[in-house]
Amino acid sequence: MGQKGRAEFKNPVIAWVDERLPLFSMMKNEYGVFPTPKNFNYFWNFGAIAMVMLITMIATGLVLAMNYAANTGLAFESVERIMRDVNYGWLLRYVHANGASMFFVAVYIHIFRGLYYGSYKRPRELLWILGVLIFLLMMATAFMGYVLPWGQMSFWGATVITNLFSAIPLVGEHIVTWLWGGFSVDNPTLNRFFVFHFLLPFVIVGVVFMHIWALHVTGSSNPLGIEMKTEKDSVPFHPYYTMKDGFGILVFLIFYCLFVFFAPNTLGHPDNYIPANPMQTPPHIVPEWYFLPFYAILRAAPDIGIPFTKIILISSKLAGVIGMFGSIAILFILPWLDRSPIRSSIFRPWYSKAMIVFVIAFILLGCAGYNPADANLTLFGRDTHIPWLWIARVAALYYFAHFLVLVPLFAKFEPRPELPPSIHEAVLAKKNNGGKPVAPAPMER
Repeated sequence: MGQKGRAEFKNPVIAWVDERLPLFSMMKNEYGVFPTPKNFNYFWNFGAIAMVMLITMIATGLVLAMNYAANTGLAFESVERIMRDVNYGWLLRYVHANGASMFFVAVYIHIFRGLYYGSYKRPRELLWILGVLIFLLMMATAFMGYVLPWGQMSFWGATVITNLFSAIPLVGEHIVTWLWGGFSVDNPTLNRFFVFHFLLPFVIVGVVFMHIWALHVTGSSNPLGIEMKTEKDSVPFHPYYTMKDGFGILVFLIFYCLFVFFAPNTLGHPDNYIPANPMQTPPHIVPEWYFLPFYAILRAAPDIGIPFTKIILISSKLAGVIGMFGSIAILFILPWLDRSPIRSSIFRPWYSKAMIVFVIAFILLGCAGYNPADANLTLFGRDTHIPWLWIARVAALYYFAHFLVLVPLFAKFEPRPELPPSIHEAVLAKKNNGGKPVAPAPMER
């Protein structure tokens, strides 16, 4: 290393630039020789995959914005023009539209990895909070982007979701009027959503920068959930994880391209190819698939009142709004709900099983959000007479119970095995065991 922590470069041009502005030294320190745990699995690829998807969404979005008209009389036709008349416009739109779904796939897996391996625990609380904030900004950006094609589902989705804010006491109606820019979803609404949809990705980039900064301050977590103690526990980020991330990104891009080129409309709704019509309500209004679990929580909420009376304290509409936003807000405080000293689910037998039930409940919420509220579950073509509404209520109840009840209880009463002394010894023991993980030591009572 050179003076003031600068790296030495053989290329004279790079060395000249780095002497005056040490960008290359910073990149080498943070992404070259930066020590990372040697036991990452492929779940750790999805952070890099999410970054690639964010760049893809911004790049394609910029070009699409050049050909889009944010006007209720022109928006739908401008999208059709992009598809038919703009050179490779169809490709840009399909890459962008399916990219939103792929972005959420990567982020959902990334969040699951954080939950399963305890990546939200000390000292990474702020890293986790910034990640949840990115997820919240993504949801806002995706919702506004869904409105822009100005099809039937765009218009009615915007009408239904924005109307939910009217349930907030005192200020709800004012919030809705501000969101609409008037007294109904119309041209001012489309203009506002277009501006926010264009600007929010750059806000996401700023928060991602802070997220990565926090990661490089605290260091990465790992599947064992124990910290690096010696140099033997780590490997340089390059070339070990640049190659591993590169392979994961390549496999993910193949999966992505299958949708773009062979099933570009599978993840969308056919009603959005019908121009928006305020006089004709679709028979079943559904958001994009990545919103469905939270939409199910919204619809599942009942009126809350005093038992055995007709007095309603909280309407089902307001309860649904509280539940939907609460389901995200609860993630912000998760580091303080889970006080268990053990991070990874590998060494937490109760929590690991609860996580499996949590994933099943989340998938059931998505299925319930996709189906009409008054529909019943059908199995093998036969009606089970089990309403999806009640399935959603049970799954939503478990969603909140998982974080508010089970996680705190497990932190107190779950058996605690003896952890491996170091990452290096655990990896070596696994290698000597033929690639199979070594069973933990007997559990403490």
